[in-house]
Amino acid sequence: MTARAKRLGKLISRPLRGLSLPGAVVGTLFFVASLAPSLLPRGFALQGVLSGCSFAAGYGVGTFLSWLWAYLELPAPPARHVAAARRAGLAACALAAAVFLWRASTFQDSVRLLMDLPPVERARPAEVAAIAALAFVAILVVARLFVAILGAVAGRLGRRIPRRIANAAGAAIAILVFWTAIDGLLFKGALRVVDASFQRFDALIEPDVEKPADPGRTGSLASLVSWQSLGRAGRQFVGSTPSAAHIRALAGGEAMEPIRVYVGLNSAGTVEERARLALAEMRRVGAFDRSILVLATPTGTGWIDTAAVEPLEVLHRGDVATVGLQYSYLTSWLSLLFEPAYGSEAARALFRAVYDHWTGLPREGRPRLYLYGLSLGALNSDLSADLYDVLGDPFDGALWVGAPFSAETWRNATAGRQPGSPAWLPRFRDGSVIRFANQDGLAGRDGPWGPLRIVFLQYASDPVTFFRPDAAWRAPPWLERPRGPDVSDAFRWFPIVTLLQLGLDMALATTSPMGFGHVFAPEHHVEPWVAVTRPAGWSAGDLARLKAHYAAARRADPSPPRE
Repeated sequence: MTARAKRLGKLISRPLRGLSLPGAVVGTLFFVASLAPSLLPRGFALQGVLSGCSFAAGYGVGTFLSWLWAYLELPAPPARHVAAARRAGLAACALAAAVFLWRASTFQDSVRLLMDLPPVERARPAEVAAIAALAFVAILVVARLFVAILGAVAGRLGRRIPRRIANAAGAAIAILVFWTAIDGLLFKGALRVVDASFQRFDALIEPDVEKPADPGRTGSLASLVSWQSLGRAGRQFVGSTPSAAHIRALAGGEAMEPIRVYVGLNSAGTVEERARLALAEMRRVGAFDRSILVLATPTGTGWIDTAAVEPLEVLHRGDVATVGLQYSYLTSWLSLLFEPAYGSEAARALFRAVYDHWTGLPREGRPRLYLYGLSLGALNSDLSADLYDVLGDPFDGALWVGAPFSAETWRNATAGRQPGSPAWLPRFRDGSVIRFANQDGLAGRDGPWGPLRIVFLQYASDPVTFFRPDAAWRAPPWLERPRGPDVSDAFRWFPIVTLLQLGLDMALATTSPMGFGHVFAPEHHVEPWVAVTRPAGWSAGDLARLKAHYAAARRADPSPPRE
């Protein structure tokens, strides 16, 4: 053993002295459970972090139960048996951990094969164990620091007030100290750094995206919105507008170039000003003269998925105008945590500005109005319109893709699904207003639609949609059988551990192959858009060929731009 390895071993072993045997046993059970598959495949490094956190959670549960046993003054084992039990217990824990570490590759392959990924070469059990040990030690050191602060404060207070009150006050003060440090120093400090980083990234001009020369395009010299102020996501969205020739080749017949309008976060000072600017630009470029008008709410970074928008443009042969309004630089999960109101505020401002103008147009000559959003964009798009405000003159429909678990309409429709329909592809009431779709198409596609059509496109393996905070204490309903086509049969629910697994899956949501997790394939948007917008002149064979084209293009380029 090298000197460096010995030093590392001493560094790890020092905080481990005096470990609780019940904590180690329960921690090992949690560690073993963490190696089981969840919704998305994991690499060895992240698996190690997850396993270390799971062991720490189990250790905390076991230690608390041991303390509670002693606090209730229940009979303790004879002292002469404690040492032997400790050695046997730790040996059994080590053996169980080794066995399941060795089988970890089998667990991961059960997910990878469903997603057309090659099997892992090996599980790298030594690396996983080492990373898990380091993660556990780090958490243990923080926990013991917390206990030390609690003890110091309680000891001082205990000289003047009753012991139990002193302990409670010590715990409250320790929690306050840790929360202040975590929230003030770590979260907010890190958020400022991340926000500045994303802001600089957003301002970068991409060499492969050219400024539009056509005065009818947003970002051109004639545009009300400057090319620079569009931001990176806006320039990519506008710059990737398909040509009329491209659409004609896919759709046949006559076609036109679609309209894409985008207003960046730096295009105007306030959200109301940006919404008014978007409306003015839409009127300038003739967006209200098209047959289809889409209010596309971006994700946290301002990204609008062209894999969703282009199929709609092809289906309507370019007779589509799409408008987006940026509200953040941050990725969706950071925006959801730290700027939850910004997205809904921007979506409401844009909807109100456009809707007020739209309802003032003659019904016979105005475009059909639709909403679209992906991920956080779906959540904010859902919040953009109050149904009671539009009942007299409703918009025509919505396609919401990968809606987060907190989206109210999605949550209510899933909870109110027909008995017998799975949670991962529900059927809501008679299907006249809301339907769900996945890789295989729409559920309940045979019933009649009403005047307002809403479709949720989702994958069963998407943790952004199927994360559940209550997974800590009960199994999610989408784990019931039959399961979604991309969810492993080896996925098992474990208290607390499953919540940690789903939390990590959320962070990895956009790393999955396209067509799984939170990365949506263009061909899977075709049928939902057909159901929502009713394009004319498309036979079943034509639609099948269009989906086949997008599927072939995806296989040829498996790494498209993502949020």
